[in-house]
Amino acid sequence: MLRALFGGTAAVALILSAGLASAQDFSAERISDGIRHISSDDFQGRYPGTQGERMTLEWLQAQYEAMGLEPGGPNGQWLQEIVLKRFTPVAGAASASWTGPDGVAHPMTVGTDILLRAATNDGKADIANAGLVFAGYGIHAPERNWDDWGDIDVRGKVVIVMAGEPNSPEVAERFNGAYPTAYSNGWYKNDEAFRRGAVGVITLNMMSATDQNWLRAGQFGNRQRTLTPGAADLEFTGAINHDVGQAWAAAAGVDPATLATVESGTFKAVPLTGVTLSVKQEETIDTLTTHNLLAKITGSERPNETIVYSAHWDHVGVGADHVSPVSTTEDNIYNGAWDNASGTIGILEMARQLKAAPRAERTFVFAHMAAEEMGLLGAYAYAADPVYPLETTVADINIDMLPLSPPTRDIAIFGKGQNTLEDDLAVLAEAEGRVITDDRQPEQGFYTRSDHFPFVRMGVPALMTWHGVDWDEGGVEAGQAAWTAKFGADYHKPSDEWSADWDLRSAVENLTLLYRLGLQLANGDEWPTWKPTSEFGARRVESDAARR
Repeated sequence: MLRALFGGTAAVALILSAGLASAQDFSAERISDGIRHISSDDFQGRYPGTQGERMTLEWLQAQYEAMGLEPGGPNGQWLQEIVLKRFTPVAGAASASWTGPDGVAHPMTVGTDILLRAATNDGKADIANAGLVFAGYGIHAPERNWDDWGDIDVRGKVVIVMAGEPNSPEVAERFNGAYPTAYSNGWYKNDEAFRRGAVGVITLNMMSATDQNWLRAGQFGNRQRTLTPGAADLEFTGAINHDVGQAWAAAAGVDPATLATVESGTFKAVPLTGVTLSVKQEETIDTLTTHNLLAKITGSERPNETIVYSAHWDHVGVGADHVSPVSTTEDNIYNGAWDNASGTIGILEMARQLKAAPRAERTFVFAHMAAEEMGLLGAYAYAADPVYPLETTVADINIDMLPLSPPTRDIAIFGKGQNTLEDDLAVLAEAEGRVITDDRQPEQGFYTRSDHFPFVRMGVPALMTWHGVDWDEGGVEAGQAAWTAKFGADYHKPSDEWSADWDLRSAVENLTLLYRLGLQLANGDEWPTWKPTSEFGARRVESDAARR
């Protein structure tokens, strides 16, 4: 649909893409029918490791076989097995104490003074008299002229970091303003400390020992935790409150003025000289086996170069514990029609359209990821053990929750300003009188919250479109109100069910653009790149030789 007269650049893009897109015929009716099927009560919320998983993956495989696609998993199979390790603290196993320069040991109460987890490797931590280093925010970001670490050696030591990232007015321009960067996340801080040889990471929470939020965190510290595949293999992670942090700093004689510079950009990590920490923790381990499903269309000229379309097939199951019996008195099935049966069927329909098009030069992979709702775990497992080399993966295009609205002037994306895929999409969108925007919700941290992000962390340029709210008829006022109401009413609730009243016109528009983008990438020689201010560009540079 052309909304406005377009200029020269957009016109050229439209002409070039017209032939490639000639086979495109996304069917709102077929999309709706597919969503209705896999979000029905029979699938019981599609929780990993259940009958709902088996039914979902068998149905998807049958669809791909009927289309004539090839299995895309390891060794010519449809499925990639994912074995997830789940850790639960052993009651009474945790202990901690710190010793000051005077040699006096100070026992700590686990759950009150310090929180401890050993949810890595063998689930056992036994650290005696490790030195402590305070590393500010724990950020090393050359592209932002920021380095909390300096030249300090943390091998064999425990690193203390603050949560989040700098937000003082003096340095805000070095980061992304209202949109948090990857540096604000705990996984980044753990990775960076582990890379430098630390044995543990403790997050300093800027709240007192009596703060209700701190006390509440202690109450939930023993919950089962599933290990993220590829996570930093630290001996332990933990958290302390401000009172404990002050006691350690005072014992080490650290000048409070030094600690006050963490927001300035001049701070460098400092050792807590003479202060050591001893901790023990043990966790039991069980496993959950689930699966990614992959299908492919092999490229005609450069089959080893791949474009991945991804979406997660899972949702959160039945009841508060995910696997409860179906209730006979209330609706306790979390059907996940919008999240993410819609994205799952969107990928399936993308495959149908690309199969109908002339075979592209590069390979298309259609990846249905497991356990997204548990922390993007299927996608992380793929990124840690990829079926197709990440170095020659051109891009990941992810779909999570198709828009359910009339046509929009805008097409929102997560992570605006990160890589050149958005520029390619912007040209295609301009040809239809549309514009690219950010997701309008910086407080949500959406960029890190779906299956594109494990690709991003490994340096693969990735794109995820979201919901436009600038309706062709009614504008932002109508679109934003409708989006807010829908999200508030149904997100992660049993009411997220298929409806015959869904308006899928915007979904078809977005899928059409992503189809054209994929074909453009698959029939060209472009390697999308990260923009100079992106924190992910350095990882991609490491594999530049593979793409020459």
